[in-house]
Amino acid sequence: MSIRSFARRVIPKSLVQFVRGLGARIDRRLLPVFAVTKWTSSLYYLFFNRGFGREHQGVLQGRIAYWRSLHDIAQSCVLLRRNTHRLEKGLIMRPRRPSFAEAYIEETVVCYLRADEAGTVQADEMRWAKDVLDAYFAAVTDTPVIAKVRALYAKAEHRQSQGNPMATSSTPYPQGSLPESPVSTEQLATLFLKRRSTRWYLPKLVPDEKLREAVNLASLAPSACNRQPYEFYVINDAERAGKIAKFAGGTVGFAENIPALIVVVGDLNAYPMERDRHCIYIDGSLAAMQLMLAFETMGLSTCPINWPDVEHRERQMQKELNLKVHQRPIMLLAVGYADPEGGIPFSAKKSDATLVK
Repeated sequence: MSIRSFARRVIPKSLVQFVRGLGARIDRRLLPVFAVTKWTSSLYYLFFNRGFGREHQGVLQGRIAYWRSLHDIAQSCVLLRRNTHRLEKGLIMRPRRPSFAEAYIEETVVCYLRADEAGTVQADEMRWAKDVLDAYFAAVTDTPVIAKVRALYAKAEHRQSQGNPMATSSTPYPQGSLPESPVSTEQLATLFLKRRSTRWYLPKLVPDEKLREAVNLASLAPSACNRQPYEFYVINDAERAGKIAKFAGGTVGFAENIPALIVVVGDLNAYPMERDRHCIYIDGSLAAMQLMLAFETMGLSTCPINWPDVEHRERQMQKELNLKVHQRPIMLLAVGYADPEGGIPFSAKKSDATLVK
């Protein structure tokens, strides 16, 4: 028996409630004192509240992992993705400057050469980087910096970026070349109304191919500098899905009914500075919304499950999924075929009268 379980048995609930209430009252008195400045606020979280402790550690561990990733290159290289996207934005700028990207073109090419030598980066990513770099050097006027890097790039072997010679170029394209959308506003509204948070599912297996197809569609969501700092941990086993869903809290009564579960995990190793630490939640949530809508078009229902930043729950998830400290769960997503008889909360939504300022 754990100490916590023993304490729950021997300590009267009335005493526990009294102590908690006293602590809450003291905390409310402390807040106005420490909230005056950033410095005093930091003191509060140093001495009285460790609520941001895991985030602080995660950001620092993420920064360390970021710098390591530039040498130990895996299937994707975050610096190469970011800088390739920056070059794309320079190429589409109006008016386009004759010379640009001098501040980061050398690190981009060096990173590309390392990735090419490593041979671990996915072919599509390498082909995109090469196509954009080719377009960049074809478009810019040399300066001493650009001329030096151009010579370095000209020596590249491009071993990992050849890909399919029949593939279309992975360079910027005009807006007018995008396909016409067959979806009307009314049809989109119907899809939005159909997507409800579903908690009751049929005991039916979710096909793996549908899970993967939905993830590919979700990957088309916007992402800051195209870093895509998230992964989808898919649990397509009802027993384990129910176990992990209970880590979140707020799932009492329906966790055992979940056929499949996806944990959206953000990775802080995509950023060298703490200023971007919230991007994992923004980008991960954008992708999760597209994921839910993709499932809806496949006849699958979903329920996003809030992930609270509670230390013992974080430890449970970290152990279960073998996560590093800089990998932060963003939300959980239940997936399955809806039970037609299952109830759906009405959940009145705010209107434009309240939301538009």
